[in-house]
Amino acid sequence: MAISTVSGDLALDPLITCKLCLTEYAMKDMHQMKGCSCVYCTSCLRQYLTILVQEGSVTGITCPDAMCRERGRIQTGEIKQLVGADVFERYRKVKFELEVDLDPNRTWCPEVGCDTICHVCSGDPAKAKPVHCPACGLTFCSICKCQWHANQTCKEFLGQFAPKPGSSQQVLEALGLPQVDEDEDINIKRCPMCHIPIERGRGCAQMMCKRCKHVFCWYCLANLDDDFLLRHYDKGPCKNKLGHSRASVIWHRTQVIGIFAGFGLLLLLASPFLLLVAPCILCCKCKWCRCCDEEDELPPA
Repeated sequence: MAISTVSGDLALDPLITCKLCLTEYAMKDMHQMKGCSCVYCTSCLRQYLTILVQEGSVTGITCPDAMCRERGRIQTGEIKQLVGADVFERYRKVKFELEVDLDPNRTWCPEVGCDTICHVCSGDPAKAKPVHCPACGLTFCSICKCQWHANQTCKEFLGQFAPKPGSSQQVLEALGLPQVDEDEDINIKRCPMCHIPIERGRGCAQMMCKRCKHVFCWYCLANLDDDFLLRHYDKGPCKNKLGHSRASVIWHRTQVIGIFAGFGLLLLLASPFLLLVAPCILCCKCKWCRCCDEEDELPPA
């Protein structure tokens, strides 16, 4: 904190340095976070929130300081206070749409032009159930969002409309973006965790959902959250389909193993030092506590 003063009895208001832009401001131009008590200038926070809202990242907006221990969350009232009316309106809209998308008991009607929220019967979210839209009267599947197919699975129903190799994908995409499909030519699928549409242009087959951060294989939708070494692409139907050369895969695995080995080596080297320093730290702490106790026992002057 930088404080500016002048000689004599007069003094200027204290100036506080914003940790984001490193500029000094008066306290009236700063905003103190309610979740962690960090202080930033209003201009930086407004820009920070505007960018996040424009990108659709509206859940769990935290303190912009990566070193903040409390990682305090920015409350809705603070966002309304800091951003403009149009940005806040988009924040409310995106947040509401996200809540509906992640709610297993609610879903949007897939009919073009119909933005009705439909109720989904409770039960296993992975099991297809008929959903009726009260506005347009459409009855559709809770998983693939196609017209309800009572005696067929989603894959069987969508297989009737699967385009031939080299043909247009518009028919298949209009049917609700299939969640599971083994056709490698399809460039839009649904996240196996939160079921939002994801488009893949080219490149790596290891996908991460921007919304729920779930990592999965593009071809078989298998869970890759714990597959740090990408062993999934060493065998099975997805063998050698990662989209990278063998050398780059080996280099990736070498980096991962090197990071874990480095931490282990540092811990091993630091263990003797910690064992030597620990008694000194405990001794100093005991002396400090004893001195504090003696000061508390002294009678007042």
